[in-house]
Amino acid sequence: MTNLNINFKKMLKETKFNAARIIIVGFLCVIIVGTLMLMLPVSSAKGQWTDFVTALFTATTSTCVTGLVVVPTYAYWSLFGKVVILILIQLGGLGIISIATGVLIIIGKKINLKERRLIQESYNLDTSQGVVLHIIRIFSGTFAVEGIGAILYSFRFIPKYGVAKGVWYSVFHAISAFCNAGIDLLGDNSFMAYKGDVLINITTMFLIVVGGIGFIVWWDILKNIKNIRNKKYPLKKFSERLSLHSKIVLTVTAIAIFGGAILTFAFEYNNPETLGTLKTGEKILASFFQSVTLRTAGFCTINQEGLRNASVLLAFLLMIMGGSPMGTAGGIKTTTVALLFLDVKSVVTGKNATEAFKRRINRDNIKNALAVMTMAISILMIAVIALTFTETGSLTKICYEAFSAIGTVGLSMNFTASLSLAGKLIIIVLMFFGRIGPITIVIALARKRRIDQHIKDLPEKKVLIG
Repeated sequence: MTNLNINFKKMLKETKFNAARIIIVGFLCVIIVGTLMLMLPVSSAKGQWTDFVTALFTATTSTCVTGLVVVPTYAYWSLFGKVVILILIQLGGLGIISIATGVLIIIGKKINLKERRLIQESYNLDTSQGVVLHIIRIFSGTFAVEGIGAILYSFRFIPKYGVAKGVWYSVFHAISAFCNAGIDLLGDNSFMAYKGDVLINITTMFLIVVGGIGFIVWWDILKNIKNIRNKKYPLKKFSERLSLHSKIVLTVTAIAIFGGAILTFAFEYNNPETLGTLKTGEKILASFFQSVTLRTAGFCTINQEGLRNASVLLAFLLMIMGGSPMGTAGGIKTTTVALLFLDVKSVVTGKNATEAFKRRINRDNIKNALAVMTMAISILMIAVIALTFTETGSLTKICYEAFSAIGTVGLSMNFTASLSLAGKLIIIVLMFFGRIGPITIVIALARKRRIDQHIKDLPEKKVLIG
């Protein structure tokens, strides 16, 4: 009995300090509160109660910064409802741990050692020292970038909608873009009316990319810029001084953006339903926008239903890749894709270790990347099979919806609103899974890792592969 009590106490202790569990519970609490708020008559434009599933779907897509909607945001929800949605987007983008810490800082509560360790664990930091400053930087950086985005948007929205509505639209879309939510107030066609507007396109892409690369990469870049200004080392040493994480994130992000844009331009160049009727400059702009938004943003300037099959397959790849760790985006993350590619490369070239930028990658990182990819694809395939039973749409539309949900993208082939009750629940689960991430869920369910001696003593055997 004593042993049972000791084990139970240990389990409670592990549960208490498991950041993954706190993140999951935190997101669920935010979604539940958001659902209840959106169900109220004051949240709908017609002043009527909203059914539970519609409110739950909207709260989930907002908190998980996805962008798929079952009712038009601009028409269905009142100003109060839209404010609730915007708050959910900001909470989901910044993350539960950041928000909770920010509140404690604002009310003047001292962050104790246990809370510092929790922050350290949730952000995968090397030390618990300076974690409060890390959170303050996240908040200040987020609001600064969103503020810049809102100011740039206002040059278009204020002349068109007036001061009050123009400012509101500017703030809403700046936050939605930075948090990679993709929820807009512009109508059924999203940003299609602005497909040739350089300011709107560049501003939106800038916000999406900055939000998606992750907070850690921001500060690594800014730290190196500061050191160069202080003449600690020359400009040519900038890339060398970046961390391995930043190098991988920036490299994969650049390849994904430019590669996706080039392929979209080639695939859709003469397609009258997408780029075919546009001028060359507009085609280039729309191709880059499509490439950026496919990696978890959800805004669109071209008709997704009109995409050719090659572009749809490209969209699947970019959607499931998503953004980068510690950012506002979803998906399996750029680093996961990079590590798996580098590991395959090491096998093909006959190397014993996986390398990147003259650094050897830890094998645990490779195992985690493989686990993330395997879990994501498994969940995705199960969801697609389930949706083929619950929905009557084409397989292409079903897959597009599922990939968009698990990658927290938010793009749709006008299919979301027609989902059945079961279909909506499946998409809700996918959105939550895509935002939280498979590794977080595994860590939340598991207890601390232990080295099992009897497994270490077992004889090792090889298995035929391929």
